[in-house]
Amino acid sequence: MASHHVSLTEKSLVILVASSKRLMYHVTALRPRQWTKNLVVFAAPLFALSITLQTLLGSLLAFILFCCASTSFYLINDIADVESDRQHPVKCKRPIAAGLVRIPVAIGIAVALLGISLIIAWLCSPQLGAAITAYALLQIAYNLRLKRMVILDIGAIATGFVLRAFAGAAATDIVLSAWFLLCTAMLALFLGIEKRKAELRLTQIKGCKPRTVLKRYSLSLLSRMESVVTTGTVVTYTLWSAGPYLHGASTSWMLLTLPFVLYGIFRYQLLSDPQEIANYSDSNVQKGAKLIIKDIEASIILGSFMNQLHDLLLSRAWVHQRRSSDVVKVLLSTGATVSQPVFRWTLWYPHFQIVALVP
Repeated sequence: MASHHVSLTEKSLVILVASSKRLMYHVTALRPRQWTKNLVVFAAPLFALSITLQTLLGSLLAFILFCCASTSFYLINDIADVESDRQHPVKCKRPIAAGLVRIPVAIGIAVALLGISLIIAWLCSPQLGAAITAYALLQIAYNLRLKRMVILDIGAIATGFVLRAFAGAAATDIVLSAWFLLCTAMLALFLGIEKRKAELRLTQIKGCKPRTVLKRYSLSLLSRMESVVTTGTVVTYTLWSAGPYLHGASTSWMLLTLPFVLYGIFRYQLLSDPQEIANYSDSNVQKGAKLIIKDIEASIILGSFMNQLHDLLLSRAWVHQRRSSDVVKVLLSTGATVSQPVFRWTLWYPHFQIVALVP
């Protein structure tokens, strides 16, 4: 009798574990790490200085609807590219490509999520419904054609962020300034250009074959584009922060934030410049050094969180962070001669660099 009871318990546990794994595969296929991009919907009440329970609930609704809509297209992309993904060394591990999530199930989830997001959006507000519908059409155009067209691919990425900001305003009945929308567009273009620069550098470092659209870009071209967009970002933000006189922010006190915005943009450009990165590396490398380790300092919680958010928005990847002290212990255990960690702040989060002489 006892053995029979144990057998039933073991079977129940096996079924529970199997169900949990299947659920995890389906959740992974939804790409929840990409949902951080939809936080842009909270920009409208934040910059309008209208943070109330009503606006927060409205922004939360827009956030959830955009998560549903964007997730549906991630699933559709994975279904459309399933054969090519299976040949890719990394993408083959995606749940659909690996056969962990059946294609009919993925199609059903995608249709359901997109349908639910569109229906609820139109029921709540025509403006919100129009924003998510426009986003859906944009994603269709991007996946079919725009992602392979130089310059237009970056424009499509920027348009997606503008639609998110507009949806946040529509869900909260906040009237956005034209300068705010332009500034959002310029900043989104800036992020899109930086994303392409990062991808191009990665292909050059690894020596792998770039995607079709990356073949038309060069670092010099992207740098010139970045210069133009940076100017537009600064000008539009200045005009918006000037206040009601220029139909911008609700108060001209927002001009006090301009120095911080300028510093953030210039600092970002400094740290992303290839020559600056090379100079920084050379100035900290000792003669005879065999190993240089650079990473995010995970012991500072706020900085670590902000960096994760930054990387999720730009590179769409979750970065595993380490404590510098743990790295030093591992290196010392191998018999290496290890220097003291050199810390350097990047915007609001710290990096560390360690030079080790391998025996």
